[in-house]
Amino acid sequence: MIGQMLEGRYRIDAPIARGGMSMVFRGVDTRLDRPVAIKVMDPKFAGDPQFLSRFEFEARAVAKLKHSSLVAVYDQGIDGEYPFLIMELVEGGTLRELLRERGPMPPHAVRAVAEPVLAAIGVAHAGGLVHRDIKPENVLISDSGEVKIADFGLVRAVAAANTTSASVILGTAAYLSPEQVTSGTADARSDVYSFGVLIYELLTGSVPFTGDTSLSVAYQRIENDVPSPSESINGVPPEFDELVAKATAREPAHRYADANAMVAALREIAAELRLPPYRVPAPQESAEHHSAAIPAVPPAPSPSPFGQQPPPRQPAPAPPTVQHTKVVTAPRPRPDYPAPDYGDYGRPGHQQPLQHAAASAYRADDTGNTRSRRVVWLWVALIVILTLVVGIGGWWLGVGRYSPVPSIAGKDAEAAVAVLAAAGFDTTIRQKTSDTIPVGGVVGSDPSAGARVTKGSTVAVLVSSGKPAVPDVSAGNNLADVNQLIRDQGLVPVDSGKAPSTAPEGTLAKVEPSPGTPLPLGAQVKVFSSKGSHPVRLPDVRGRDATEAERILIDAGVDVREHQSRFDRNVKLDKVIGTTPGAGATVQSGDGVVLLVSNALEMPSLLSTKVGDARSRLEGMGLQVQVSQLTRSDSSLVVSQTPSIGSNVEPGSTVSLVALP
Repeated sequence: MIGQMLEGRYRIDAPIARGGMSMVFRGVDTRLDRPVAIKVMDPKFAGDPQFLSRFEFEARAVAKLKHSSLVAVYDQGIDGEYPFLIMELVEGGTLRELLRERGPMPPHAVRAVAEPVLAAIGVAHAGGLVHRDIKPENVLISDSGEVKIADFGLVRAVAAANTTSASVILGTAAYLSPEQVTSGTADARSDVYSFGVLIYELLTGSVPFTGDTSLSVAYQRIENDVPSPSESINGVPPEFDELVAKATAREPAHRYADANAMVAALREIAAELRLPPYRVPAPQESAEHHSAAIPAVPPAPSPSPFGQQPPPRQPAPAPPTVQHTKVVTAPRPRPDYPAPDYGDYGRPGHQQPLQHAAASAYRADDTGNTRSRRVVWLWVALIVILTLVVGIGGWWLGVGRYSPVPSIAGKDAEAAVAVLAAAGFDTTIRQKTSDTIPVGGVVGSDPSAGARVTKGSTVAVLVSSGKPAVPDVSAGNNLADVNQLIRDQGLVPVDSGKAPSTAPEGTLAKVEPSPGTPLPLGAQVKVFSSKGSHPVRLPDVRGRDATEAERILIDAGVDVREHQSRFDRNVKLDKVIGTTPGAGATVQSGDGVVLLVSNALEMPSLLSTKVGDARSRLEGMGLQVQVSQLTRSDSSLVVSQTPSIGSNVEPGSTVSLVALP
């Protein structure tokens, strides 16, 4: 494919990376003359309409998001048998390549990587999107120090494909949340779990769970908590242990609600520890850098790269061979923020020890000029002072200031408040839905039982409000607010596309099930966005079944607000009489109409039937009976009836019978 053109516009120049379902190339948008990254999907997806539909939908959704740490999506399409995605080219490398070059990161470097990426993912979460595959390979670092997240939506697109087996776990096994392993479902809290595992790896240099197969790695997290990073490497502040513990809680309700909540917690930790600013370096020996060294190949003469085989050409030159000769030079000062002393970070014997000390491997700038001796001694003095301050402050903050939250689940609210007060905490009461705890019972606390928090801080007593229900939302509400209300109820909002509505375009059209419907914890609620309204001429549905008539009206862009029963002697039972407004009237799409359904009763044949049996049958249908007979006897036989056989009669009306003798 090197040198070929996609849709006559995008030239493929050099390979950057290969994955299980796609390959990424460096390329050029020849129309705008700008470098781009081109992700070409496996040809097996080209004939799958489910994948192509979801692929286009996800690309559109991601393209609408705006954040400096989101890799921009420019275009998508399919050329021959190759679906492709055109994205911003980040000149630099991946977080995986940086970890391979420099090993584990000290906390100030972890903060510099995590904060912009979490903020970008938070923008996506606010828009109802979930990444589903957070890992170092999808975090890109530019040569200018920008950190970005890529590949939003691709996992969900592949999941929609008919070629994907239902038994396949989609996502990278080392970073999957427990619910992705057990049920395949994912929401914003699933991304939070994956990012917690990523922070663990940045701090320690390894993932928390390992195994012989991807499946065994994935299933370990169902029964095991992610260990504290400080158990694997010395010097990790307890605040980072707590951050990882809450982000990777096995129960989704115990995690941060989304990436915005997690980045807020990270910023508080950075302020409390006074972590210095830091510019993340791009990896030097990255696949992207090697691809840039490969000269571009002129495009093949064929207008489509997939219509015929390209002419033979010379292979592209291989990336330059990396020489492994080491040159040892005397250490020199570097012009950056001095890194605090975080203890024996990267001690010998750790499973992936640092090749450089943590305070020097991640410097803000590795290419500065040599400073004067005076400046060097000034930095040395500052480092010594900072070391003393951090050491004394850490001793003071870590001893006697924290206390574990006692367990209060199952108690009543008054008893729970008393237990927390006795432990030295202030309390507040919050409502929380529960499938199992009766209304008024205590579900638990926030922070959860066992968490170590500062004495005198406020702990929320979570009181059961009963089973979750679809929140009271209405057309025109902001979609992000609606999604958050649904999550607050312990339910999962699902983007279900657009629906006609009189509400402004882009706001809420409706939810299914309707507001107020009780649901099990974790159930899905479909959220439809409004595509605006336009005039609709009401179709004639008279004489049709009610179900068929409702489908015709919905297809026309009109909602059926309610069904009303009416009598029409010319329309049979359960058939449609018409609508209000009537057929031919012009309404706005999304407006509700009333469907009028016939309640007419069909007159049965009662001739030669005993009067007693005839009366019982008619009264059972809700009709009045008047009998004319010579003798008052239920054994007399009916010889005449009015209305006639087969005619439609109104419920409650009178039927006249003539009987002999």
